[in-house]
Amino acid sequence: MLVLLLNMLVLAAEEPVEKQVAVNEIHLRDPFVLPVPEEKKYYIFGTGFQGLPDGPGFATYWSSDLVTWHGPHAVFRRPEGFWGTRDYWAPEVHRYQGKYYMFASFCAKRAVRATQILVADTPAGPYRLHSDGPVTPKDWFCLDGTLYLDPEGKPWIVFCHEWVQIHDGEICAQRLSKDLRHAKGKPTTLFKASDAPWVGEMGFGTPKAGFITDGPFLFRAKDGALLMLWSSFGKDRRYKQAVARSASGKLEGPWTHPDKPIFEDDGGHGMIFQTFDGQTLLSLHQPNNNPKERPRFFTVEEDRGSLKLTPK
Repeated sequence: MLVLLLNMLVLAAEEPVEKQVAVNEIHLRDPFVLPVPEEKKYYIFGTGFQGLPDGPGFATYWSSDLVTWHGPHAVFRRPEGFWGTRDYWAPEVHRYQGKYYMFASFCAKRAVRATQILVADTPAGPYRLHSDGPVTPKDWFCLDGTLYLDPEGKPWIVFCHEWVQIHDGEICAQRLSKDLRHAKGKPTTLFKASDAPWVGEMGFGTPKAGFITDGPFLFRAKDGALLMLWSSFGKDRRYKQAVARSASGKLEGPWTHPDKPIFEDDGGHGMIFQTFDGQTLLSLHQPNNNPKERPRFFTVEEDRGSLKLTPK
């Protein structure tokens, strides 16, 4: 009985202190919102949660109204022997075949950054390792993998091939096995960062500047258009949220880019979700500088084959 009590105390000490907070009190990059209708709850995941005292991991907050949030609640902690030791970035959770799959980026000292897939039975976890290692190409520096289901219901990963390796960052796609255990075939480049007329070069203190791609997220509009949210830095060096459009309506594109992003005020890495009352919202972080990042929500309307937004 004493041993059991001690174990319970240890687990309690490891858990982050949960509380009620407003959304502007949550320090979070890359905010990904998962609505769960049967629970009448929204879960938010992202980069930057603090308070996992036993090592790197991911956490979530939940809300019933997108105003008051409860958390943080730990959903994944690094298992012993897991290759990813740092850069726990951009987790996003998708419901697929009755389970919840987390696509997240990891890195290590002698390994390239990569996306690996985790799985849980409930949105609040706990999440466990699922894919057979990373599902992005083994020699590529990659991040921000997202799940896309094509019209036949076949799964793909859409991800960023990083500018730190290739100078002109890319958005790429690759088939996944039906069980999301591994990638299939060869990756395809959908577009490069410099294809968008508004993107500028960034150096981030390195000798070689580059064009950056961040945060792809696929969205099928009501008129059937296939849109992709993604982010980069403009020529003014401010972080921006853009929307690209597939001219064919298919993943392979070709992808077209407007002259201007839809959000230019130092924010991005967005995604689209539906509220329980039928609104379409964009979630992104703003501003882009640490530690001031906060989730922001905007109402979204379809506009001539793209999107426009207003503050919620």
